[in-house]
Amino acid sequence: MAIFVGSLQIRIDMPQFTHLHVHTQYSILDGAASIPSLMKRAKEFGMTAVAITDHGNMFGVKEFYDAANAAGLKPILGCEVYVVKNHREKDKDEKAGDHLILLAKNLKGYHNLVKLVSYSWTEGFYYKPRIDKELLRQYHEGLICSSACLGGELPQAIMHDDLEEASRIVEEFKEIFGEDYYLELQLHRSLSGAPDTDTCRHQVEVNKVLHDLAARHGVKLIVTNDVHFTLEEDAPAHDHLICLNTGRDLDDPNRMRYTGQEFFKSPDEMAALFPDDLEALENTMEIADKVEHYTLEHKPLMPDFPLPDDFVIDQAELRRIFLRRFDGQISGLEKKMADADEAKKPSLLHEMEGLRTEKAQAETADDLDAFAAGNERLGEWLTVSKQYLYLVALTMKGAKERYGEPDEKTLERIRYELGTIEWMGFPGYFLIVSDFIRAAREMGVSVGPGRGSAAGSVVAYCLKITNIDPLKYDLLFERFLNPDRISLPDVDVDFDEDGRADVLRYVIEKYGKKRVAQIVTFGTMAPKLAIRDVARVEKLPLADSDRLAKLVPDKLMVEKGETPFERAYKDSPELARERESPNPLIQNTLKYAEKLEGSVRQTGVHACGVIIGKDDLEEFAPVATAKDADLNVVQYEGKLVESVGLIKMDFLGLKTLSIIKDAVENVRRVQGINLDIDNIPLDDRKTYQLFCKGETTGIFQFESAGMKKYLRALKPNRLEDLIAMNALYRPGPMDNIPSFIARKHGQEKVEYEFPEMAEYLEDTYGITVYQEQVMLLSQKLAGFTGGEADTLRKAMGKKQRATLDKMKPKFLKGAAERGHDPEICEKIWTGWEAFASYAFNKSHSTCYAYVAYQTAYLKAHYPSEFMAALLSRNLSSMDKISFFMDECKRMGIKVLGPDINESIESFTSDKEGNVRFGLAAVKGVGEAAMQSIVEERERGGKFRSIYDFMERVNMQAVNRKNIENMALAGAFDSISGFHRSKFFSADQRDSGGAVFLEQLIKYGSRMQTERNTAQQSLFGGTDIVDIQQPLLPQCPDWNKLETLNHEKEMIGMYLSSHPLDDYEVVIKRYCNTQLTQFANLNDLRDKDFTIAGMVTDVQNLYTRNGKPFGRFKLEDYSGQHEFALFDKDYENFRKFLFKDYFLLIKGSVRPRPYNKDEYEAKITSMQMLGDVLDSVNELTISLHINDISPDMTAELSERIAATKGKINLRVKVIDSREGVSLAFFSRKYKVALTQELVSYLESNQINYSIALQRQHLTKNALSQKNTKRLQLWLKSLIGPLSSNSSLPANLSLSTSGQNGAVRAAR
Repeated sequence: MAIFVGSLQIRIDMPQFTHLHVHTQYSILDGAASIPSLMKRAKEFGMTAVAITDHGNMFGVKEFYDAANAAGLKPILGCEVYVVKNHREKDKDEKAGDHLILLAKNLKGYHNLVKLVSYSWTEGFYYKPRIDKELLRQYHEGLICSSACLGGELPQAIMHDDLEEASRIVEEFKEIFGEDYYLELQLHRSLSGAPDTDTCRHQVEVNKVLHDLAARHGVKLIVTNDVHFTLEEDAPAHDHLICLNTGRDLDDPNRMRYTGQEFFKSPDEMAALFPDDLEALENTMEIADKVEHYTLEHKPLMPDFPLPDDFVIDQAELRRIFLRRFDGQISGLEKKMADADEAKKPSLLHEMEGLRTEKAQAETADDLDAFAAGNERLGEWLTVSKQYLYLVALTMKGAKERYGEPDEKTLERIRYELGTIEWMGFPGYFLIVSDFIRAAREMGVSVGPGRGSAAGSVVAYCLKITNIDPLKYDLLFERFLNPDRISLPDVDVDFDEDGRADVLRYVIEKYGKKRVAQIVTFGTMAPKLAIRDVARVEKLPLADSDRLAKLVPDKLMVEKGETPFERAYKDSPELARERESPNPLIQNTLKYAEKLEGSVRQTGVHACGVIIGKDDLEEFAPVATAKDADLNVVQYEGKLVESVGLIKMDFLGLKTLSIIKDAVENVRRVQGINLDIDNIPLDDRKTYQLFCKGETTGIFQFESAGMKKYLRALKPNRLEDLIAMNALYRPGPMDNIPSFIARKHGQEKVEYEFPEMAEYLEDTYGITVYQEQVMLLSQKLAGFTGGEADTLRKAMGKKQRATLDKMKPKFLKGAAERGHDPEICEKIWTGWEAFASYAFNKSHSTCYAYVAYQTAYLKAHYPSEFMAALLSRNLSSMDKISFFMDECKRMGIKVLGPDINESIESFTSDKEGNVRFGLAAVKGVGEAAMQSIVEERERGGKFRSIYDFMERVNMQAVNRKNIENMALAGAFDSISGFHRSKFFSADQRDSGGAVFLEQLIKYGSRMQTERNTAQQSLFGGTDIVDIQQPLLPQCPDWNKLETLNHEKEMIGMYLSSHPLDDYEVVIKRYCNTQLTQFANLNDLRDKDFTIAGMVTDVQNLYTRNGKPFGRFKLEDYSGQHEFALFDKDYENFRKFLFKDYFLLIKGSVRPRPYNKDEYEAKITSMQMLGDVLDSVNELTISLHINDISPDMTAELSERIAATKGKINLRVKVIDSREGVSLAFFSRKYKVALTQELVSYLESNQINYSIALQRQHLTKNALSQKNTKRLQLWLKSLIGPLSSNSSLPANLSLSTSGQNGAVRAAR
């Protein structure tokens, strides 16, 4: 900076500056500064340190710490806390609290800050997390404090002209923090036209007093800028963010405003703001210098696992194991010595000598517990040694249960794994997991067979952590291949959905609630959400907001170095063009959405992550409360918690395990069979037939259409095939599926680049399928160590290019030394690189293939029991319920409606193989009502009539609304004997009478009251009560559509029938598209469609230009879709746009006129389905000559006679052996195309077709033998035969061709 004294120019070096008051985007919906952008800016300004002080939380502290260290900056970790008088009291006047800046000076200060922030949430949360000065006094050590912004206690006292109080506050904080207390100067000088000028005026007033207080009390000043965004140009975007936070619009004059100056300023900019306070700038560097370099990284803090009292420790063996810890450490130091420079060798040598001395003392110590007492490291080693002995005992016991007498190969694997666990110091981890899984099984919780790579551990199998034998399926636990990479085993466990909470409760009870927590997650603004959020603030019309958001592709494949919006603009040119829209609201929406994309919008709770601590968790990491969790949550994300030493385990609630558990219970209840699903045969033919046919709807991991196609081609006949398919069916490896199938069936030769590869690839027909194969082959071909193989797997999986570039020459060199062709090895390596980024872990694939096999076994052998369980676990999704009910229909399983005498809470199956709707599926029938009904049914038997139900059911638990909804759903149909509409009608003969349901409820209540009174009479007597039952009202029944609409309203679908059923034959004959297919028009592009359905909603609207247009929703068997009609299309078809109209619609999917990149459904014709059905003038029934019998003839004739109508009946008799067919018309019958007739034909597998006009037929003749066979049957069906002819004179005959294969379209 240059100043002039007269004509003399003097250059002054400006003081350096460190930002000490910085809000990142983790000051949720208040800060807009991303951590990477702050680091980049700090480096540009040549800063050496930077602070983080988010509002009331430490959510971003670990990410900030890592980013600062990576950028070569000193991280100053802090928080802007809220201080109240008593943090435990919920005083509305103090719900906000006074702001205060706290910075951690050292590791002690960090841990104290962690405690303060944790207690502000767990003890002091009231609108905001709050602490008090009592906590500050208790945990002030190692903390630096500053007086904060205008929201601080000191500035507030100054602004209220209470200078005496201001002096008291300074003295109070000075007493607590001593020389680590600073007064904070801020100056957000608003520019002309800036939004907030009051802030700057108040800051000037406060700063003047702060100078006086600093001088009077001997407290140093610092200058800060209350950073909320990174660049000055980000101010408008931040303004939008504040509007989102406060729920206000931009044009609201009373909304919260910032000055626009809260950006990350340079040292020069700060010096220009405070030209008279250069010492205060220098003091920021003093604070930065005070902050020590300390690490947040910590080795795993293993929770204490108490050994059972009855476990006797062999002291000699304990000493031997304990001494091995010394040997391992000394050996490690010796390796370091070999590679260390001369300067470091003395300290390493000193450390080794200390260990040798300690080891000698341990060898002769009488009591190892006394020897290790007071030494944290030795105490930990001794604990690990004891846990190891217990782990060995449990493992060997389990090995005998699993393997009988284990052979030497098995024992060798067990010893290797146990040794690795001991060396890594993780016996406690395996004991903890084993313990809660054992407890889960004892509580009746279903536990998955394993998950992830841990299923490759034989120790885990022996401990019953997993249920798949790793030796049988050649599974590896890659962590055990790399003893040098000491990282937690990361055992994830699947439980059934209901049981997960029970296991979590067990863990809490065992280790203590303060030592168990879940993990926070952060919801960020993706492009779609950012557009919608900013559009609301901008007051962009909802239609435009929705249109812009829909232009963003659903799946953005963002490449390295680009933002999601950049990718969206590339993938959606129309969205990119909107940036130049003439509408300024659209321009601004995209501009600021792009700025705010990626901002943290809200917190959540990790679906499965659970932390178990060695001590109360606030000793190690900040914790907070969460809306969606009973437990506290750790404030660091899941990917960061392990780096600070916390032990993370995944407790997953797997729906499939719940389905299996429910299905097994259904089998027990219905069939009386106690099925042990964990011990079913793995070579069951019926189960593999299900896979071979691709009938895998509802089968875990195998239910997609693509998978079904491949299964039909593969024809799997062993579990290994399913394991491989589970691994292959994902991007990348999927390309190998055709070769895998062809090689299995001998249609393609199995080849190996080198013969040695057959050992590991033979099981997958020479194709690399699993990560483990890459690891094993790298060892076999190039001599990689287990650790190097694991590093290779990790580098390939995470695309770590630098690591791969280092390992490739080593692989090629090692392979060449073993005589392998370099060109072929180059090809192998290239293939691995492409494959491994998507490759699946075989252990994980094996476990999930096993779960899939279990579900398939249940579906194959107990179909109705399985489908009932499957439906019950999807009650929250009516789309899935409808989908799985279609599968029931395909399987020939009837799905029966809710029934007051048969239904329980969920779907059930019966001995006839039907599935019954549960009462819980009826809208508005709560758990209490359902349980009361079931309990009364179990106590008093089935309800005999609707009157019996009303007399017995608990009217306090089952209210009128419950009964009303069950009646609408048809739950009383089996006991009422009348149409369900009667419940809601009054007798037409009594104009003032109550509806029948109300009369029934009054009757039931009175009966129960009178009966109770009679039973309690002092004089005893009878409990028989004589009250007249209400009479059934005389009134018309609802029509079918009204009945079905009420049914759908209650259970979410049409169950007893469908409104379209009367037109089903036309729909099957003419429609080629289902409405659900319109969800993705790209799949239908350039295709003609014919659809049919019922109109469920109509909107007649006007465009901005005043032109009329219409929207209507159409529903078919698959679902519904909304269509729009404009201009002439609307004029032509508006006569069809009425609710409950049944329509047949034709059209095509083609590009939009003004945007060829988008497709639209263009409707070209509409007809009423009734008119189409009325135009049917011919029904043809096709029968094979060998199927005709007197019984069939009689039944078919009876059915046809019962459906009199106007449609001509045509019969085609087929003799496929002689290659001819006889077609003729009935002169006796004309039929109606009723649902009853169609259902009869379909259920008896009688082919039929319909026609809108008569077709020309050519004459031919059947053989005399078959002609005579027909005569008796034809006489009953079409009338008497002519006396002078062997066939009816009016018959018209036709041949079907030489091969006689006649197919009638249905």
